[in-house]
Amino acid sequence: MNKNKNSNTTHIFKSIQNIVLILVSVCSVSVSSSTLRRPPPLPILPLPSSPQLQWQLTSMALFFHFGPNTFTDSEWGSGKADPNVFNPTQLNASQWVHVAKEAGFNRVILTAKHHDGFCLWPSDYTDYSVRSSEWRNGSGDVVAELAMAAREAGVGLGLYLSPWDRHESYYGKTLEYNEYYIGQMSELLTRYGDIKEVWLDGAKGEGEKDMEYFFDSWFSLIHQLQPEAVIFSDAGPDTRWIGDEAGVAGSTCWSLFNRSSAKIGGTDPGYSQHGDPQGHDWVPAECDVSIRPGWFWHVSEAPKSALQLLDIYYKSVGRNCLLLLNVPPNSSGLISAEDIQVLKEFSELRRSIFSHNLAENALVTASYTRGDVRDNRFDPHNVLEEGIYTYWGPEQNKSDWALFLYLEESVSFNVLRVQEPIHMGQRIVAFHLDILTEEGEWKKVINGTTVGYQRLLQFPTVKSKQLRFVVDKSRADPLISYLGIFIDQFSILSMSNTSSHTYVNGSHILHQSSYNNSQIASI
Repeated sequence: MNKNKNSNTTHIFKSIQNIVLILVSVCSVSVSSSTLRRPPPLPILPLPSSPQLQWQLTSMALFFHFGPNTFTDSEWGSGKADPNVFNPTQLNASQWVHVAKEAGFNRVILTAKHHDGFCLWPSDYTDYSVRSSEWRNGSGDVVAELAMAAREAGVGLGLYLSPWDRHESYYGKTLEYNEYYIGQMSELLTRYGDIKEVWLDGAKGEGEKDMEYFFDSWFSLIHQLQPEAVIFSDAGPDTRWIGDEAGVAGSTCWSLFNRSSAKIGGTDPGYSQHGDPQGHDWVPAECDVSIRPGWFWHVSEAPKSALQLLDIYYKSVGRNCLLLLNVPPNSSGLISAEDIQVLKEFSELRRSIFSHNLAENALVTASYTRGDVRDNRFDPHNVLEEGIYTYWGPEQNKSDWALFLYLEESVSFNVLRVQEPIHMGQRIVAFHLDILTEEGEWKKVINGTTVGYQRLLQFPTVKSKQLRFVVDKSRADPLISYLGIFIDQFSILSMSNTSSHTYVNGSHILHQSSYNNSQIASI
């Protein structure tokens, strides 16, 4: 009897022990699961490469058109000018780079060879270069001096090698000229350190010799010799021309693009202006414009005003593009004092407007947020931090995409700045900004379409302490990396500036917000 009792007791104890072990195991799993992090949302293709990301983060670059044209008062040189006309006796590449850096430009691009065929480095493939000029007694090298100055200042260097060459006798002979071009490109990409951008175009005068450029071979060689460089042309492969020389992008501007739909020297400007919401390639746009009427320096020309540059800034950098501003050195080899003054004023305007986000201390909430309250990686408050690598992300399978900003007091503002984390793909198709009026009603301030790396929108000055940013349409769940409001006291808005476009250029909408305008989030 005692034996059976002991056996039952042992059995009961083991059963309890097993239950305890099971409970401990379940609790352990529960605790362990609660500490697991939710992964970030899936990126949406296409995505930028690492060099493309670095290119986009620079926002602005200076172009230096310089060569015999500077001394002959020409734009497109004939290729017959005496090499001795090139003699910039005070050339100082460090001054060029200093001017660029002081004005907020982190990249410079030089016309190493323009259409006249004159080379600003001592090329071994031609006698039409600085080696044949009186400058530096024939031992000068503009590319080398600029490369050293840029490297010392921490500024990225880009080079333009014109495919059209009005001097070289090989031009017009397809095989021979392509070999010549690749030979010169190899010199530029192996002698001067890191090159961040290689600039090409399809410019060619009417009636010029007909020949084929082997672009694909050129591009492969460039990527082989300088893997961190982006290649610019009318149609990419890494960054595209915006389609004009006014520095103005389309009000809707996608980094998405179909390279198969573009041809260097023959791309539809409208396609370049807007990009393609259904594009399979990531080819962001670059907006080139000169500070002066011409691209080369001319004594008779004066620079644009700082306010004109500010307007271009809104329509280029503020529309998901990089601004490439040409500032040509003069015949002495220096950036002219009047150009420097304009750049200084332009820099001061940008600093005055954008150095202080009026919403930096706001309380930010969202209609939905990915993950739980313990995971701040997707928190709405991330939109007040500079940079694209932190962002707000909504919960999946929701369509009410809104951010609410509660300010400490009412502020006046007339500029909105929005950024997407483009390393996760370009997503937003359309959005709008509302303010809460004193009567307690939401009032729409401005509509916008694409965002991308950065979108700047201007509108008549409004005043409020509560804002609502709503994403109306998106290719996937929208992600916002930055949201800011600013006051621009300098620009004069015309009616065309204050109106906005709500069309989407035939984009395929995968998601559409169903946000109810009467909804007001509570704190």
